[in-house]
Amino acid sequence: MKTAIPPGLSTAALARCIPFALFMALLMLRGSLPDGGALDPRWVYGLSVLIVGGALLWFWKDYGELARQNLPDLQQTLWSVGVGLAVFGLWIQLDAPWMQLGEATASFVPLDAQGRLDWPLIAMRWVGAALLVPVMEELFWRSFLMRWIAHPQFERVDPRQAGLRAIVLSTFVFMLAHTLWLAAIVAGLAYAWLYVRSGKLWTAVIAHAVTNGALGLWVIKTGRWEFW
Repeated sequence: MKTAIPPGLSTAALARCIPFALFMALLMLRGSLPDGGALDPRWVYGLSVLIVGGALLWFWKDYGELARQNLPDLQQTLWSVGVGLAVFGLWIQLDAPWMQLGEATASFVPLDAQGRLDWPLIAMRWVGAALLVPVMEELFWRSFLMRWIAHPQFERVDPRQAGLRAIVLSTFVFMLAHTLWLAAIVAGLAYAWLYVRSGKLWTAVIAHAVTNGALGLWVIKTGRWEFW
């Protein structure tokens, strides 16, 4: 007799959790590598992009909400871009010491030995943060966790009916994964609002991508590496 897979371990859940878990594991690996060793820890981010990108492609057929027919219309896209820019504007302001969990440090400094910008490192980081991370994170935080909080069989949950409890709790956990906790609350609520309002995950992905892309350009211009 075939054994049923518990809802929390369904293929749909694993497809949304595994890429995120891989990314976090590789981040921890990067943090454990010594500076000046045989492997530059900064290039582990590129390895993360390749591995997580491969995992997303492997599971892509399980992401029905990202199918072509679920793309947002022009108005929804414009809303997403506007929200993404607004979150970026707030993110770089909400960095007072009391708004941080722990001490903000520069975890990724793309400078060579002479202190010049290392453009291959910058390009790798920006592409990963602006294109891959929004897809991976929104699949986990909003598509899976927010809806799973609403009901363990999360695929049956219409995001437009997820409820305030699911939005608040998923945003709280999202906050714990970021140093700038207040900025993370703003971002989490904004992306969740877009998802709930439109019923389309692409709106949250686009907003997240705009935020990360704008933040990366701002960091490169200002040298505020602690935001990266």
